[in-house]
Amino acid sequence: MIDLHYWTTPNGHKITMFLEEAGLPYRIVPVNISAGDQLKPDFLAIAPNNRIPAIVDHAPADGGAPVSLFESGAILLYLADKIGHFVPPASDVRGRAEVLQWLFWQMGGLGPMAGQNHHFSQYAPEKIPYAINRYVNETGRLYGVLNKRLADRAFMAGADYSIADMASYPWIVPHARQGQSLDDFPHLARWFAAIKTRPATERAYARAAEVNTAPTVSAASAALLFGQTAATIAKT
Repeated sequence: MIDLHYWTTPNGHKITMFLEEAGLPYRIVPVNISAGDQLKPDFLAIAPNNRIPAIVDHAPADGGAPVSLFESGAILLYLADKIGHFVPPASDVRGRAEVLQWLFWQMGGLGPMAGQNHHFSQYAPEKIPYAINRYVNETGRLYGVLNKRLADRAFMAGADYSIADMASYPWIVPHARQGQSLDDFPHLARWFAAIKTRPATERAYARAAEVNTAPTVSAASAALLFGQTAATIAKT
């Protein structure tokens, strides 16, 4: 059994998508980040960066004590290696490299840039045109990179669906809020539609609706989500 400490954000959806694809037994432990659950000691014990998602695997491959992980990319890679699917084994050097470079492209590029896009265009108390344009344009550039990549292959790493696709898809879901139109990216749009209609994707987003349907960011939660500093971390 895997405990998934989760909230309904793109990074959270990555893991439910994987778990539904894999058919692994799991239990959702809601972490309401709008209410400050990510700062509770029990969660910080497994996720010291106070960010969701995190997992506890109660049946690790070595048969030992439970394994806890935080950071969505690390979790995806761990789970894929656990079941031997959605990432090639180490013996397939080239195939594994293809998946990992695109997984980390999402972790280091698409996710952070789209996140800043969301912040400055949707949540910042002061609308700063330079910041909005900077991140809307960078998000568009990354969409362009992905669109070009998908021009001659079904999925990001080739013919097979992988953890790179699962990592990226949830960050494309809010494309309109990011100032992007999928009509401008036909190869990406084809890929997006194919993943959206996968039964596991549908189940993952249905689980999200069971957990939360309210916006993550509100006037009351904005200070909690965006106001943390080194001093606040020192107090947790």
